[in-house]
Amino acid sequence: MPQRNYRDPLHNIISLDESVPEDRLIIDLIDCAEFQRLRRVKQLGLAMLTYQGAEHSRFTHSLGVMHLMTRVLGLLSKQLDISPESKAAARAGSLLHDVGHGPFSHVVEKVFRFHHEDWSRRIILDDVTEVNGVLRRYDESLPAKTASLFDHTFKPEFISQLVSSQLDCDRMDYLLRDSLMTGAKYGVYDLEWVLHALRVDEINDRIYVEAKGLYAVEEYLQARYYMFRQVYFHRALRSAEAVLVSALSRARRLMEKGGLKFRMRNSPLEKMMVGGEVTTSEYLSLDDTDVTFYMKQWMAEPDPVLSDLCRRFVNRKLFKATDLTLSGEELDIFMTLARASLQQAGFDPDYYLIIDRAGDIPYYGYYSPAEADQGRLIYVEKPGGGIAEISEVSEVVRAMRGYKIERICYPVEMSSAIATALTKSSGASAGGRVDAGRA
Repeated sequence: MPQRNYRDPLHNIISLDESVPEDRLIIDLIDCAEFQRLRRVKQLGLAMLTYQGAEHSRFTHSLGVMHLMTRVLGLLSKQLDISPESKAAARAGSLLHDVGHGPFSHVVEKVFRFHHEDWSRRIILDDVTEVNGVLRRYDESLPAKTASLFDHTFKPEFISQLVSSQLDCDRMDYLLRDSLMTGAKYGVYDLEWVLHALRVDEINDRIYVEAKGLYAVEEYLQARYYMFRQVYFHRALRSAEAVLVSALSRARRLMEKGGLKFRMRNSPLEKMMVGGEVTTSEYLSLDDTDVTFYMKQWMAEPDPVLSDLCRRFVNRKLFKATDLTLSGEELDIFMTLARASLQQAGFDPDYYLIIDRAGDIPYYGYYSPAEADQGRLIYVEKPGGGIAEISEVSEVVRAMRGYKIERICYPVEMSSAIATALTKSSGASAGGRVDAGRA
């Protein structure tokens, strides 16, 4: 029996049977150029500058998500009939959910102002792509069905929830995978118990968790909370992103003014930098290596700001990141003083003084009802019977409040001047004290 086997660091062996039509579909999608491109897009963007083991790609993660979806569908099929059409769409959607990611995953989206899910839909629906052709050959309606999973118009709805929700196969894979590859153990939770506790509420067309799985889901939500705080929002990772964003922003400014020496006119990257339209094929030509190539070329630019920022990025000379506790007038005073100090030292504050704001809500249902529908709530079986939204049952979830992080990123050479500006702006008040750390 012909098998396609993938050795995976998280799931061990992911096997596909070439003689089974649905598995053959997945194999053909994996072999598409658009999916192979994900080998060249880092799963965690610039996290490898902080966690040296975080070199894994969107390709490996997407395979893992498809594998979990296959397992979940197998387990749920023991409870209810799931049509072959729904299974094919679910597995294809879970495999292709990240096919629209740009270079270095999320970080470049800030500069180019796009969302990867929009590109995923476009790639799936555009008949110029290999992915679209494979899906259509299996079922003419499959591209539209697969794309509909991302905006939750697919029926049955519980299939969409397994692709995108607050308890989906995507999160279940990336928490464990990113924890494994970074070496940070915050993302570990009892995956097997979560999978075996999943059920379908057929009346309301939604996924829920049996009562026995409550603690495992609490652990899963806590894992997500700590991975964001300790890994995804790590100060060195965020400072690396600040350097890259500043470099690309400076390059765009020079490009608009005609002051950029190294250019590849009409290249997809340059089109996107100036807000131009790119075709699906042009977008798909971009990956991490393109941005790195430009950074290396721009190290030789005559513009001192761009060349310095690119050198810092390529050689990992990151900004220092300091947590801010200032607000209102004190923050305004600090920014005025800090900008003046950087200007005096020869640093353009527009590119060398970056406020980094980040935040997360571990679970939307309880603390952010307005966003709960988009995040798709988690439902659990109550001990006495019936199904309830998890925060109605779990004190742990009710206690998991959202948080915000605010930092200032700047060249390490300016540490003394920034410390002075902080002291002057905050006076002797306790609120002026900061938690400073070098990236």
